[in-house]
Amino acid sequence: MKSIEGLASIVIAVDGPSGAGKSTVSKAVAEKLGLVYIDTGAMYRAVALKAKRAKVPFKDDKMLEGIAKGCSISFKKVDDDNRTILDGEDVSEAIRTPEISLFTSRVSAVPGVRKALVVLQRAMGKTGGVIMDGRDVGTVIFPDTPFKFFIDASLEIRGKRRHLELKEKGADIADETSTIKEMAERDDVDSSREESPLVRADDAVYIDTSPMTQEEVAVQIGQLVCEILEKEGRA
Repeated sequence: MKSIEGLASIVIAVDGPSGAGKSTVSKAVAEKLGLVYIDTGAMYRAVALKAKRAKVPFKDDKMLEGIAKGCSISFKKVDDDNRTILDGEDVSEAIRTPEISLFTSRVSAVPGVRKALVVLQRAMGKTGGVIMDGRDVGTVIFPDTPFKFFIDASLEIRGKRRHLELKEKGADIADETSTIKEMAERDDVDSSREESPLVRADDAVYIDTSPMTQEEVAVQIGQLVCEILEKEGRA
């Protein structure tokens, strides 16, 4: 995909539920367009991991907020892999366990945690040239960006994808049915929380990835971004 000068100043927001393929698609788009990829979900997972290690009660909102404010979270690209760094430690694998996934739903519902991480996320993206994925990028973090996408898939397909992903990573996981059930529970928490619930921005492009490969989704997003830039005269 050709390089376009206007890409250096843009922020692409990719939102959607768990297992929709946000991370894989966003990484592919970043590679195609020469952008920096920022995984906001990994940031919440990092907070959940730190809280768990510190044995913070997961119903103690104040302590969880303190954990979030005290975290140093960054991303480092190693070869073709984006690594998550928490307080100087590479926690890329540690934050992807099923247990941390469930804890993350609780942590991400805490208003103080979300506010603390939104400040950090906005700082990471303020210079532009980034693609950021999560659940509230286009609605809360960067609501004014014209490059908004909401990617989705059926619960069954998302559950199968996540189960396969965890198996490939050698994770100790339950059967596929249990994975789908856990994902349904995560969906309910994400969409019903008071602070920044998972909703599609009114002006976001909706993409159902159920019948598509992740490469096809990445190509479609890349093409749409270039079209928007051309319409705005920034190509």
